[in-house]
Amino acid sequence: MPKAKQSARRKKFDYNRDRKKLKKKLLKKHNPRIENAQIRNAWDDRKSMARNLQDMGLTFDPNRSLPIKNQSLLRGVGEAAAPVSIVTKPYVLTQLEEEAGRPGTSSKTLSSDLIQYVQHMIRQHRDNYKEMARDEKNYYQDTPKQIRRKINEYKRCHPEQYHAFMASLSPPQPMVQ
Repeated sequence: MPKAKQSARRKKFDYNRDRKKLKKKLLKKHNPRIENAQIRNAWDDRKSMARNLQDMGLTFDPNRSLPIKNQSLLRGVGEAAAPVSIVTKPYVLTQLEEEAGRPGTSSKTLSSDLIQYVQHMIRQHRDNYKEMARDEKNYYQDTPKQIRRKINEYKRCHPEQYHAFMASLSPPQPMVQ
């Protein structure tokens, strides 16, 4: 026997639902968190997204902000004028440009096992990659090219540590008297 359709039943209040949580969830979805600190501080919740971005000197739709060159056979080359807007919060733009101009820091690092492996290979064989490939510590049977890549990665990720390690390998310089 078929069940009655849900729409035919009368509406009942669900006491097991937390309406406060539901509203918070809805608001969180409706107004997502802005990750950038400069934009978040200048944001006005009473304005639309397009209006907020326009006040900061940013664009909501890049197709509208950049002029499009129209080429016609009769007139030659013409340009559509971009809409001019007044920037009321120029400090956001300057802060974003300043942040973009700062050099990025590389957070890439190598595991301590790989560093020990590379240091062992350099200590034993200097720059002979074929010998490194035949070394008994080469558990993963890396080819000479793979070992060279690992050493270059070590040089790139830890340059100070690499130079200090190479200096410790060189024989001590005799003192001139």
